[in-house]
Amino acid sequence: MKLPTEIFGNVVVVHTPEELGEDHAEQLVVFLTTQERSNVILDIDGTEAIDSAGLASLLESQEALREVDGDLRVATTNKVNRKILEITRLDQHLEVYDSVIDAVKSYV
Repeated sequence: MKLPTEIFGNVVVVHTPEELGEDHAEQLVVFLTTQERSNVILDIDGTEAIDSAGLASLLESQEALREVDGDLRVATTNKVNRKILEITRLDQHLEVYDSVIDAVKSYV
């Protein structure tokens, strides 16, 4: 899996694919945890479908990144994705920001 990324100092921003499901979940964890930086922001604005495997991959990635003194934060203005994070209560486990810039600033 190859996803678009941007580097901001010690933070890497990763833009997710249109679908974040079982087909991509394991690959996403590997991709997020093998970046040169362990502070990762996942921009899910472009994702139109997220299933339970995709959601689980977010928590698995966060855990793996924290083991190497990093973290995973999520950025989205997509109201549907934000609602999914709220309903599943993942917003209580992951820091969710309204913009990539706000998420980047949270690492400073």
